[in-house]
Amino acid sequence: MKIAAAYIRVSTDDQLEYSPDSQLEKIREYADKNGWILPAEYIFREDEGISGKKAEKRPEFMRMIGIAKQKPKPFDGIIVWKFSRFARNRQDSIVYKSMLRKQCGIEVVSVTEQLGDDKMSILVEAMIEAMDEYYSINLAEEVRRGMNEKVSRGEPVTAPAFGYRIEKKGYVVDPDTAPVVRMIFHDFIGGMGCRAIADKLNAMGIRTKRGGLWENRTVEYILRNPVYIGKIRWNPKGKTRRNFQDPNLKITDGAHEHLIDDETWQQAQNQFQRNKRKYGKTGGGKKPAEYPLQGLVRCESCGATLTRSNGTYMQCQAYAHGKCHVSHSISADKLEAMILSAIQETLRCRSLEIPGAESWPRQEEIQWIDRQIQREEQKLARIREAYENGIDSLEEYKEAKKKINARMEQLAAEKSAAETVNTQALSPMPPMYTDAVSLLRSPTVGPDVKNALLRCLLDKIVFDRKNNRIELYYSAL
Repeated sequence: MKIAAAYIRVSTDDQLEYSPDSQLEKIREYADKNGWILPAEYIFREDEGISGKKAEKRPEFMRMIGIAKQKPKPFDGIIVWKFSRFARNRQDSIVYKSMLRKQCGIEVVSVTEQLGDDKMSILVEAMIEAMDEYYSINLAEEVRRGMNEKVSRGEPVTAPAFGYRIEKKGYVVDPDTAPVVRMIFHDFIGGMGCRAIADKLNAMGIRTKRGGLWENRTVEYILRNPVYIGKIRWNPKGKTRRNFQDPNLKITDGAHEHLIDDETWQQAQNQFQRNKRKYGKTGGGKKPAEYPLQGLVRCESCGATLTRSNGTYMQCQAYAHGKCHVSHSISADKLEAMILSAIQETLRCRSLEIPGAESWPRQEEIQWIDRQIQREEQKLARIREAYENGIDSLEEYKEAKKKINARMEQLAAEKSAAETVNTQALSPMPPMYTDAVSLLRSPTVGPDVKNALLRCLLDKIVFDRKNNRIELYYSAL
């Protein structure tokens, strides 16, 4: 008797009779009738809804092909319900069927589309493959057309964004995560970068939509998502990812509730533009500066940035790579002293208010903490009920209660801290200083804070090594 493998895949458009269990039942009947043995370890079943368009996106298919290549061959044939289960792409079908047949001596057999060994069967099989591919392409076009129509009506066509859930085919505000979204926007506008916000969320025990840790890109994705001001965003060509300026993007007015007002949204987008001008490419996810002048000083000859080299000296980056012909080497300490003296002279007759976060309690954070406290109280009630009903022992009840109480104490401490106005935590620098130079000269202030302070004061610094001169371009005056 010959040994067979079974490959089972069901698409979202399949009817009940083509369910995985139904396919397997028919494959077993076919194997028994035709004298095939079907071992359990050679039944390959994809998760429901996986497309058959590309083989590399079907893990069980690729695992089956890998096993089929083993020597000696593990099975003599692969039985499928229909050839369309094996592939809906003619190229994949031809490549893998030919490889299995010629290199492995394994045939692909269809339960419902049986072919003979004559030359006409080759033509019939090619027609079946062409029809399957046509069906797949046509279905994709119909689905895309339907989604396009829904978007034009302001209806959602994708999973809800963080802060929303879906009910009755529409987005509704999720009371558990909506305060987190508002907190992200206000923190960003207040001066925190995407990296700092991600660290804060992870420290609070908040997880992303998929249960993962927050990163720069996940924070940025929320800050760039217009769904929070009542929009529906969809890319007919594929995922948006981080290309927020993709010309294929379609944005329409939705019917769901706004999480962020238009003014807050625009402030966040303006902040991105400011960060981009200061830090290049994607501002907001910047790493902490390693020295105060990092990224601020420009070469007078070519305009390139001066970077620190050999630990204590700064040099034109383009000169170091042979693209600038004028050396701008100077001691970092000496250059910093020149700059601070120039700033002190500029501010000698006036005080300066450095823009930063407003002095406001972190309401969104408090709302989120309150929701977590309510959840812990509900857990406490449930474990008490379980103990009273004899489901849990006294020891189990005490242990669970201890954990819940510890978590509630932690949340209470976080709420108390959030209720205390603390702009230092909301901004990379203290928000109101009339003596900026003393702060910049202080040995107790870190280089990242000094760098952030300098960036608030200055757009750029141009250093002319030949004349030993600096030009300061102020943004805060």
